[in-house]
Formats: sequence, C-alpha cells, structure tokens
Amino acid sequence: MPNPGTVQFFDFTVGAASNVTLRSWSYAGGVNAAGQTIARGGFDPILALFALPGGGLVGQNDDGGASLVAADAVSGRAWDTFFSAVLDPGLYRVSVMVYPNFAPGNVFTGTFAGASTFADVSGTANNPRSNEWAFDILGVESAVQNGVPEPASWALLIAGFGLTGAAMRRRRRTMRSVTG
Repeated sequence: MPNPGTVQFFDFTVGAASNVTLRSWSYAGGVNAAGQTIARGGFDPILALFALPGGGLVGQNDDGGASLVAADAVSGRAWDTFFSAVLDPGLYRVSVMVYPNFAPGNVFTGTFAGASTFADVSGTANNPRSNEWAFDILGVESAVQNGVPEPASWALLIAGFGLTGAAMRRRRRTMRSVTG
C-alpha cells in the first residue's frame, strides 16, 4: 500500500465450484504461497469479497484469528486476514485495505472510508507499522491486480475531460470569429 488510504483491488475467476482462500501476510509476516518471506511489521489489513458483475458483498474479514494466521512476535496479535469459502463459478473482486477501512455496504461501490495511518492499534508500545504486505488468492482459475481508480481519481478524470471540452468549444468559437 503506498499510503494508508489506499484500497487495492484484485479480480479473480472461479471456473468451477471451488474452495477459495484469501490470506494476507502483513501484520505478523511469514512465508506466502509463492515462497516469499514477508517481514513482520506491516499494517492491520481488512479484506472484502464481492461477486461481480452486481458487486454483492460475499464476506469480509478483519482478523483471521489465532488458529488461522500467525500471531505477531511483538504484540502477540493475530491481525492478518484469512477468508475461505466454497465459491460458485464466476468473477469476483476482493479489496485489501488498512484497518478501519471496512466496505461501506453490501454492494461494491468503489468508495471506502479511508485510513489515515499505518499505526499499531494493539496498544503495544514501540511497535511501529509499515506498508509491507503480500496477499494470497488460492483455489481460483486466474487472478489479476485491478487498477480500479479511487473516487477522487474519477473526479479528477471527469473534471479534466470537462475542462478539455470547454477549451475545445472556446477554441472553435475564437476560430469562427477570426474567420467569419
């Protein structure tokens, strides 16, 4: 995550009914499914899973629980995410974000509240957090990181199109008055 307010999206396809597992490697670190070692000290992640194209919320996970994810060596907290379910064939979108960035409702809108810090919320002194993380999507046919723009990016893009259109109209009017 480049900053705490960022929400990362991944789209994946389930070809046949399959047990799908979504898991973060951040708060406590560990070795992900690709065999990469992820250092402990990352942020407290949250995930939300949506079925596409309608965007209905399938489920969310804030903390995977001590039996499913490792506990952090300093705080003793098990705050990485772990979500596992049998999913029907189809297209899905999962969001990964910093606590307390929960999905805003039961349908994907692309709008999330945003977080302001990678701060440690465990109450443990001298336990700074960072943007270190990895994410496993297991039991799917294919998965890609999705560059869905945040609402602020959409607003800038739309404003840019509007300004470009206005400049083109003004230029046409100026050209007509010069030639006419």
